[in-house]
Amino acid sequence: MNIQDVVVIVTGGASGLGEATVRKVVERGGKAAILDLSREKGISLAQELGRERVTYVHTDVTSEESVQEAVEQVAGTFGTVHAAVNCAGIGVAQKTLSRNGPHRLDSFSKVIQVNLIGSFNVIRLVAEQMAGNEPNELGERGVIINTASVAAFEGQVGQAAYSASKGGIVGMTLPIARDLAPYGIRVMTIAPGLFDTPLFDSLPRAAKDALGAMVPFPPRLGVPHEFAMLATHIIENPMLNGETIRLDGAIRMQPK
Repeated sequence: MNIQDVVVIVTGGASGLGEATVRKVVERGGKAAILDLSREKGISLAQELGRERVTYVHTDVTSEESVQEAVEQVAGTFGTVHAAVNCAGIGVAQKTLSRNGPHRLDSFSKVIQVNLIGSFNVIRLVAEQMAGNEPNELGERGVIINTASVAAFEGQVGQAAYSASKGGIVGMTLPIARDLAPYGIRVMTIAPGLFDTPLFDSLPRAAKDALGAMVPFPPRLGVPHEFAMLATHIIENPMLNGETIRLDGAIRMQPK
């Protein structure tokens, strides 16, 4: 698919990896819809980039009604949806057992609900919209890109919930790609390593540099623009399907 011809939904599109993806899509001539709980940031970004190419929809990815309404609103605004990039997600740092007792079940469940079930909720509903698209010359009707993490493979101490949610995203990529292949819809997942996103905003520069030095090459934190570069390439490359791509500078996370 050519970026300039597509309408892309980006969950978590008001900040971090999602914001960078929205900016890259618009820079390349496409249209983007920001689906995010952050109303102020979402509206501000849409206004900055131009309402003729960007729209914001207040969306809770864990709600069937909220996502369905968002997909319908975007399709009503731009005509349809060709691609979706799932960037919405949360994290929690808790050990399975610590001096404070066992891991809180509600916090574990919330991470799974937002990261894993929220991603699937968007996938299934946006796929229904994409299935009605006219196929391009290669038979493509849509592209779905999910965001996992290297924590899906090398979860660190305190990452049981986060790793489980991201591991689930990796695990469902291939079967969903197979499910949606008859409709001409591709499904891919990106597993970022250490990226300079709002998650690290509270860290001093020295701490960020120390984290970046753990990466073999380039020895720094990734920047959201690099995630967006890969996301747009996936949309454009018709042979990318059913796979998870690590975007991590060759890092392999240690236990701590």
